[in-house]
Amino acid sequence: MRAEPEPSADPDLFHQLVLAYLDCRRTKRNRDSAQAFESRLEANLVDLHDRLVDGSYRPGRSICFVVDQPKVREVWAATFGDRVVHHLLYNRIAPRFLARFTADSCACIPGRGTLYAARRLEHQVRSATRNWTRPAHYLKVDLANFFVSINKHVLRAQLARHVTEPWWLRLADTVLMHDPRADVDLRGRPGLLQRVPPHKSLFNAPAHKGLPIGNLSSQFFANVLLNDLDQRVKHRLRAPHFVRYVDDCVLVHESTAWLNAALADISAWLPAELDLQLNPRKTILQPVARGIDFVGHLLKPHCRRTRPGTLARAIGRIQHMPAADVHQAANSYFGLLRQATHSHAERAALANAVRRRGHCVDGALTKAYRTGA
Repeated sequence: MRAEPEPSADPDLFHQLVLAYLDCRRTKRNRDSAQAFESRLEANLVDLHDRLVDGSYRPGRSICFVVDQPKVREVWAATFGDRVVHHLLYNRIAPRFLARFTADSCACIPGRGTLYAARRLEHQVRSATRNWTRPAHYLKVDLANFFVSINKHVLRAQLARHVTEPWWLRLADTVLMHDPRADVDLRGRPGLLQRVPPHKSLFNAPAHKGLPIGNLSSQFFANVLLNDLDQRVKHRLRAPHFVRYVDDCVLVHESTAWLNAALADISAWLPAELDLQLNPRKTILQPVARGIDFVGHLLKPHCRRTRPGTLARAIGRIQHMPAADVHQAANSYFGLLRQATHSHAERAALANAVRRRGHCVDGALTKAYRTGA
């Protein structure tokens, strides 16, 4: 016998679920999991709705695989139905958090991807240096093993500050506290999993720590957690120039003494308040004139280029990938390179690699064409 609906469940929940499904399939409609869900769309949505309403919904099996570019790391993929629930939760609660995020917080925020972050930092540097006419320094910090180190109890308290509806808070708890290691399908080459450093693997994290990289919910929760850091840097330290993309943060100031004091404050505050640590090996303090490596861009006086390593990986992949994949990948890389303000030399190098694979490139070096197309 089906349980009675919870009184706090939204009467238009099914409509919201349909919108969440449309969001979820937007860029993944050709995936096998999306097509399998769509083949019985109405039945799957009704079943998902009923389990959400009667409180029996629990996330299903996750897929875990390892990627080795740009570095070795685990990626976790929830079932398509679970991803629909992630979008449902995000669509409902995200606006109240997005309104509280600073303009310098980037990643998993509409309109604030890597290009926004690079341009934002470029604007901050130009402001600090009076358009590169005065010296300034930057402090770049990175959080150690960020996603694996996230304390779910600290994050849950932050969610509870602003998610006041009991039903939606319980759904957030269900998504947040789910341990994907309990039911996981390991994919890919077994040797790759062994290459993941133990301290970076979710399999080795304590039960109350760690979010799976790859889920929309994890990316959003990460921003919720680090919003307290953004607010402290902006309003307590009064940093005039600051940008954060996920766990990569850059502060710009004319005084190295001020930056060192800010580093000391952040280093002490993070473990006390968020149970996180800075990675000392990735803490950099140096003049901005030497260039700032940030979100795949290298920012230098009066120009912003694509990181050399990114270009090298792109050319290497074009040279060795299957011929059928070259056209789509090449245009993706051309789009990435066009984000830089100075990219002609990089686009020319990519164009040469694309032409060697039998494709044509337009004269502006911005687009690849199949031969004869």
